[in-house]
Amino acid sequence: MPSAAERTRTLVQSTCSSVLLIPGLEQAPPYALTPDERTVGRDGEVLLTFPEHSPAVRAAAHAHDDELSAVLEVTDVAPVAVPHRVRGRTWVSGRLTRVPRDTGPGTATLRLETGELSLDDLWGAERVEPEDFAAARPDPLSAHEAELLQHLAAAHGSEVQLLRGLLGEHTGAGSAAGAVAVPLALDRFGLRVRFVGVQTFDARFDLPEPVADVGGLRRAMHTLFEAAAG
Repeated sequence: MPSAAERTRTLVQSTCSSVLLIPGLEQAPPYALTPDERTVGRDGEVLLTFPEHSPAVRAAAHAHDDELSAVLEVTDVAPVAVPHRVRGRTWVSGRLTRVPRDTGPGTATLRLETGELSLDDLWGAERVEPEDFAAARPDPLSAHEAELLQHLAAAHGSEVQLLRGLLGEHTGAGSAAGAVAVPLALDRFGLRVRFVGVQTFDARFDLPEPVADVGGLRRAMHTLFEAAAG
């Protein structure tokens, strides 16, 4: 399974929605505190691009002695129609400063030094050490995950449905009969499917081996579907 640090890094560098929570700006509308871009620097710091006139940039500009604290909250929502679509959230807290660099006309970059990180997702709730976050890399499929899941749901629904046969005698296998199988999450190690029926539950299907790209995933999914069909 992907480590908590890898999952956190994947969410922070993804296109999932996010908001920057800053003390004193609780009344600001969420869209005004949503960064236009998020990147992670060499030391694990999170770089956030905002419009020059945003309240976050003004707050950072007026802070004294780098004492402005902030929390970046990233929310992961499933890209397919399924009950309980929020797949997870991660929070990155630390000191917020403005980066003195040219980011283009009308924009500014803020630096969030990673002090504490926490994650609550489909795998569970965990704390993440800043050094582990800095050393981690995002999942290689993350940039394509939404498109891949939508493709599986639209074009390979019958194959995904057959995966319930691989559950064997595990808990929930009986209730999978007649349930709708929805591909919920995908990473280099496997596919998570949500079976929606009288009893809704998730099942994780490991790939034959970890994959590094979409080409490897296609081959791995073909093997997985063959196993389910047999």
